[in-house]
Amino acid sequence: MDKPTNLQKFDLSATLVCISALCFWSLGPNFIKYLTGHLDSWTQNMLRYSTACLFWMPFLLFSIKRKRFDARIWRKAILPACVNLVFQSLWAAVFYYLKPAFLTLMMKTSVIWIAGFSLVFFAEERPLLRSRRFWLGLALSGVGVVGVLCWKADITESRTAIGIILGLLTALMWAVYVISVRVAFRDVDSRSGFSVISIYTAVGLCALAFLFGRPGQCLEMSAWPWACVVISGVLSIAVAHTLYYAAMRRIGATIPALVLLAQPFTVLAISHVLFEESLNGFQLLFGVVLLAGSALAIWAQKHLRRDSLLLKRK
Repeated sequence: MDKPTNLQKFDLSATLVCISALCFWSLGPNFIKYLTGHLDSWTQNMLRYSTACLFWMPFLLFSIKRKRFDARIWRKAILPACVNLVFQSLWAAVFYYLKPAFLTLMMKTSVIWIAGFSLVFFAEERPLLRSRRFWLGLALSGVGVVGVLCWKADITESRTAIGIILGLLTALMWAVYVISVRVAFRDVDSRSGFSVISIYTAVGLCALAFLFGRPGQCLEMSAWPWACVVISGVLSIAVAHTLYYAAMRRIGATIPALVLLAQPFTVLAISHVLFEESLNGFQLLFGVVLLAGSALAIWAQKHLRRDSLLLKRK
């Protein structure tokens, strides 16, 4: 009897890599929140992203020297980099209005946008329209985010309202970024693509910092805020992205995406200690509903791809 071919063995190393990416991405929002007391958002963006860019520069140069670099990436990365520039600008700015865990939970609404854009731009995703599992997932995500917002005690305060609007817009821009990367790098190495996007984004953020920020603030910082800039730039931007891509290459996109749904709670665990942040019982409940809906939508996409592969083999 033939052994089933659709069962994947548990890959311990890839799972640990994925969990490491989760940990590093959970540190990022808390570092950004801490640095709000030392830098404006423009300058913070410039320093953190420039650090990540410099970290990967030697690897990019080595790839170019060994002729392993696809020259088309310089052109293909322009659109994703422009979108990423907008996303990064919004992402850092929102922390001046909201606390890390609440914002991270709101960011999971990007699953709804990503699903919608995928249906528009990728014909292979459109069979999801016939998936009850997929629609149930989106419905749960929608109910979850409404519940989380409605039960926020200070939602009527102008500062909080501005933060929520910016947060939802940030989630939208993240979805646009994900789709733009998927379109641009369909036939090229996404790792090299991210390196080029980092260069373009770092240059753009530097220009914005000198136009709208106060870069001179960094000269007044002590050693620990500087350490936070470097650690967050290297771990939460450069290394975390690479680990996530490595996990996806080993075990596919579904499991890493599901693991990252735990991020709001890992961010909350750190933020509760550092900033005394907490979510009330109703927010936690609706937060779980939001994440469950996101997980269901991701699961539906996995089944779609599996069914497509089975049809191709027949």
